[in-house]
Amino acid sequence: MPEELSAEDAKLVTLARSARGRIGAIEGAAVRDGDGRTYAAANVRLPSLTLSALQLAVANAVASGAAKLEAAAVVSEGSGVDDAGLAAVRDLSAAAPVYLATPTGAVVDTVTD
Repeated sequence: MPEELSAEDAKLVTLARSARGRIGAIEGAAVRDGDGRTYAAANVRLPSLTLSALQLAVANAVASGAAKLEAAAVVSEGSGVDDAGLAAVRDLSAAAPVYLATPTGAVVDTVTD
């Protein structure tokens, strides 16, 4: 079981839950950049575009000028963090923890590699 989250990391889980709940999405995600700014997103599924919530949160951060990520959180009913989203996080940080939480906000896993 992951250790208790810091207040900053718990905020990521809250933001990811909020992004998911706002539109009834399958998953929500949030990331914190190297300057402490946060970006939240929900997954997108259109006929011409499919993005995981984590991919979109990372893209939002990069589009806002982020060059580094400190941490990320994904809220999902799934059992893991999607590979493409994790790869996007790793493009900006090899060591940022990625927390996986249930829709109730309970953290069930922490991906660190």
